[in-house]
Amino acid sequence: MSKDQKTQVYPLIKRSFDFLISLIGILCLSPLFLIIMLLLKLTGEGEVFYLQQRMGLNNKPFYIYKFATMLKDSPTMGNKSLTVRDDPRITKVGKLLRITKINELPQIINVLKGDMALVGPRPLLTRSFQNYTPEVQNLIYKNRPGITGLGSLIFRDEERLVTVYKEFGKDPVHYYRAYIYPYKGTLEKWYYNNCSLVVDFKILFLTFWSLVNSNSEIVYKWFKNLPSKPESLTLNGIKNL
Repeated sequence: MSKDQKTQVYPLIKRSFDFLISLIGILCLSPLFLIIMLLLKLTGEGEVFYLQQRMGLNNKPFYIYKFATMLKDSPTMGNKSLTVRDDPRITKVGKLLRITKINELPQIINVLKGDMALVGPRPLLTRSFQNYTPEVQNLIYKNRPGITGLGSLIFRDEERLVTVYKEFGKDPVHYYRAYIYPYKGTLEKWYYNNCSLVVDFKILFLTFWSLVNSNSEIVYKWFKNLPSKPESLTLNGIKNL
């Protein structure tokens, strides 16, 4: 099979797989969804789902589904779009949902609709998208955004990094723009140039692995040519900034 043929076949197979898995996932997770929906309805401000506009395939916006974990007015409070650990805008139930990543599960609805894939670049807010270089902006969403991806794996605890930076009396927004976004952009370029069904299956497995081994760096062993993580994105490195 030629490279052009692989380029055409990969999205078709991936979309078929995503549709099937998301359909099965919704059916299997429906009891859990009902319990969470009831908990959210009875706690906090009674909000169940949170819909937010994000950048999607071919840079066209769409609305992403999440379980509500923050106060209704959170976009106008505190750090606005940037969340730190123990953020006062997060509800008690929301904190548990965020730690376990359960708040992300409703995105399988987006996968079923075709807005997203199981694996791909994370869909960003429009204003966050602007922090990428034009090169990254032009290619990142040539693939459907995903529930999980390299950025999600490597920055699964980014709230902790941002919080530590803030504890040193520094601006967390600056840290995100100056250090996190450049490396995330590098990762997304790597994924665009190397994406395949094998890579996607590895990322899916590592996503589940990270739920039980949150400190694992196995991703760098499985993808040996992955761009190295800068020292500034480690807890020790932050102290020297």
